Amino acid sequence: MAEGAGAGPRLAELLAVGRRLWEEVETGAEPSSGAPAVQDKVRQGLDALQRAAAMVAQLDLFSENEELEEIASADLKYLLLPALLGALTLKQVDLSRRLEHLESARAHFWRFLKLCRSYGLGSFHLPPASPPGEEDAGSPSPGGPNAAQPSLVAMASSRQAKIERYKQKKELENRLASMRTSVESGQADEDQIREFYILQIQKWINTSLEEIESIDQEMVILRSRGTAKQSSAPPHGTSRQVRAPLKPFILTRDAAQAKVFGAGYPGLPTMTVDDWYEQRRRQGVVSGQSAHQRTPVITDEELQKQQQEKKEEEDDEEALQKARNWDDWKDTHPRGYGNRQNVG
Repeated sequence: MAEGAGAGPRLAELLAVGRRLWEEVETGAEPSSGAPAVQDKVRQGLDALQRAAAMVAQLDLFSENEELEEIASADLKYLLLPALLGALTLKQVDLSRRLEHLESARAHFWRFLKLCRSYGLGSFHLPPASPPGEEDAGSPSPGGPNAAQPSLVAMASSRQAKIERYKQKKELENRLASMRTSVESGQADEDQIREFYILQIQKWINTSLEEIESIDQEMVILRSRGTAKQSSAPPHGTSRQVRAPLKPFILTRDAAQAKVFGAGYPGLPTMTVDDWYEQRRRQGVVSGQSAHQRTPVITDEELQKQQQEKKEEEDDEEALQKARNWDDWKDTHPRGYGNRQNVG
């Protein structure tokens, strides 16, 4: 394994540049992370860290088969490369590639945690390599619908873990702040340098666990939005048929009634039920079943209308008969017949 001196100043410089740019973006005074100056720093930092990570892989600085004591104190800081890459990847603001950036950042954080776990740095539960639900998407969970819902015990456990991580993070930050000056000035001995870098790694372990949890939640939201958009969008190549508006007409029961109504309402066309269904069938609106094959349904309003028409017809016949009787009576009785008021 290469020692710190074997890594060369070039690698150390790339790591320093990438870390400095991340700190400037993280604590910058820019009002928006999408500002061009901020995004330029993000791109430059990612470039420096990616080149440093490629050099670390080429030099084979770390191996899962070795112990933490075998790593030189000056090389410990290079363990942070994947975590810094994940943090800067999240600073990208291209919304059209947000899901891609989340997946990339999660992979960086997970590789960092896996490497730390192999060296025994910190006691934590390693998250799954893929976001929950991605590998078996579309397949039902073995425990049914309720199995996907977090239990109260799991929620309480997760909350307690967050509280513990927050306490550890604050304690680590205080210890790092007290050691930073002596280490960066070159006054610290090797043991102090080693402790300083290990504390930094432990701090980034807590940060990576928090980021992965946040990434998984955001990915669920983004995927659900994408699914909703796909389901609401109409299939390609299909369009709704626009039907022409119906012109007003009088619908009658048979041809004889059509003639009667047509004579009374010359401005409106008349059409029997059979004609109407035949026209709608040709337009593809109704099936080819004829009107005789359908069971007629008479509403209360139609029944009342039929009774009113029948009553009017009967009233007309009675009035006609009265008029005829009156004419006959006038023919046989002279005018003034029966007037007894002026007698005498």
